[in-house]
Amino acid sequence: MGYRVLMAVLGSLLLLVAVANAEQIGAVLNGYEESPSVSTTALGAFLASIDAQGSSIKYVESFWGLQAPITQSHIHVAMPGVNGSVVIFLCQTAGSPDPTGLAPQCPQEGTVTGTITAANVVAGATATQQLKAGDLAAILAAIRAGAAYANVHTTLSPGGEIRGQIKVMSK
Repeated sequence: MGYRVLMAVLGSLLLLVAVANAEQIGAVLNGYEESPSVSTTALGAFLASIDAQGSSIKYVESFWGLQAPITQSHIHVAMPGVNGSVVIFLCQTAGSPDPTGLAPQCPQEGTVTGTITAANVVAGATATQQLKAGDLAAILAAIRAGAAYANVHTTLSPGGEIRGQIKVMSK
């Protein structure tokens, strides 16, 4: 899928998550954003709206062209080019379940939607990051600081096949 098609998909997804008075965030996912980079033609997009109170995030994630079966998709906390702790499952599979049980099932290709609240936040595995379960405010702070990314993991690329740093698009 080419860049123009990706931009059309992004525009369509943005309409799905646009909420009045909400902060918009998003990421374009590709293999070159992974650390280390992955040679893949797969692409994806993550778009979301943070409500005015900062108590929920409504999201849409789409991906296509994965080289192998999907295992899961997450939000991690880390700067560009650095791997970090999983803090939120965007989708899960039977082999890689969300510990909260709240994430939707992953399609092999296509779109997944959901709403994230404090109940979706899992404790970060890297103790020095000091990321606690249920601390949505800390995750929002990381996103706003440019220190969070979305990625999609597959059986061929267990560390992630495509990734994109989440950016604030509008406030």
